[in-house]
Amino acid sequence: MTFPAALAHPSPAPVLEVDVAIVGGGPAGLMAAEVLSQAGVSVHLFDAMPSVGRKFLLAGKGGLNLTHSEPIEPFRSRYGSRQAEVAQWLDHMDAEAVRRWALGLGVKTFVGSSGRVFPLEMKAAPLLRAWLQRLRHPASGVPVQFHMRHRWQGWDGEMLAFEPTGTSGVTRVRARATLLALGGASWPRLGSDGAWVPLLADQGVEVAPLAPANCGFDVWGREGTGWTEHFRSRYAGHPLKSVVLRVEATSGLGHAPDAPPRFERQGELVVTDTGVEGSLIYAASALLRDDLAQGAARLMLDLLPDKSQEQVRAEVCRPRGSRSLSSHLKSRLGLDGVKTGLIYELCTPECLAQPEALARSLKNLSIPLKRPRPVAEAISTAGGVTWASMTPGGMLKQRPGVYCAGEMLDWEAPTGGYLLTACLASGWSAGQAILTNL
Repeated sequence: MTFPAALAHPSPAPVLEVDVAIVGGGPAGLMAAEVLSQAGVSVHLFDAMPSVGRKFLLAGKGGLNLTHSEPIEPFRSRYGSRQAEVAQWLDHMDAEAVRRWALGLGVKTFVGSSGRVFPLEMKAAPLLRAWLQRLRHPASGVPVQFHMRHRWQGWDGEMLAFEPTGTSGVTRVRARATLLALGGASWPRLGSDGAWVPLLADQGVEVAPLAPANCGFDVWGREGTGWTEHFRSRYAGHPLKSVVLRVEATSGLGHAPDAPPRFERQGELVVTDTGVEGSLIYAASALLRDDLAQGAARLMLDLLPDKSQEQVRAEVCRPRGSRSLSSHLKSRLGLDGVKTGLIYELCTPECLAQPEALARSLKNLSIPLKRPRPVAEAISTAGGVTWASMTPGGMLKQRPGVYCAGEMLDWEAPTGGYLLTACLASGWSAGQAILTNL
């Protein structure tokens, strides 16, 4: 690209000459910096924020999910259509390697009941502090030099250009190799704002559109206007516990309810002001998002997964006398609260009046989705620099000597430690590729 004239400086500062410049201080960038510095390579790391690892720290607020303990084959399958590419990273840094790396920083880990792996202290801050200490003061190798509050502005010829916060000047950097590890577009206030997309597109680099991953969804509601005010005011923020979510199979004509579902899992989700979110929704979000991109999407909920369809039908069909329907469902099936509210919200009066139809809805409640929540609200991002635009070592074909790593690449992963593991492994692989080609 042509460097923006607005940033031109009448008296350019001296150019900073470095071996390797890393742009982005998230897990991928920091891991690449570690690989290179331990090999004796001088690394300068630049980030637009006042400190590194901000999204990493926030993600660990409720307990840092480092990785997952499941066997390697199902682990790799979590990366969907990109599992073959991500597997090349995991061949060198898998879940066990991540745990050994954390232990090397003095952070012991444990496996939770769900198979997820956490630090014993649960927090991200102690691990990040130990990591930065090792990067700045390595026992062997070369200390990493950090340049905070430096926003990358693209290239000025062959040099990287940065705009330091609070100054009118421009920092120009000539690097033997560059690694871009700029993240996606989720949580922009923490630094991942996707501002790099037009900078790479101007260089002829193919970038798949950034889209929300591990995200919530807005719903149409029964009348096509979202949740009613009555339902929203009573139940927004309430969890729907112990439900089964299904995403139906599809055919050329749309949904194929008689075929095995593409997704089926028991868990918990949360009602929001505009729709639904939570761990169960995130797990199915890639399928639902892609269905919406094709035209329409809905999720199916089994509100009573511990009871068969016949048991539910039998209890709903029992005479209820003078009792209200809500009292009848509570006494016969234990249904109350937000689950009952959801039935009244989504079922027509005709369905509520017909026991057979109501029983079917209790086991297979359809929730049509309107749209995913904005990418800025998502946990992570899909889309990014395409694999076709890079060499097998992760170097941009359009910019020799420039590599990419982490979430800015075109892949995605569910929550559960898979995203962080692959980001770390991606950074390790990029560091090794740079070492090989320096």
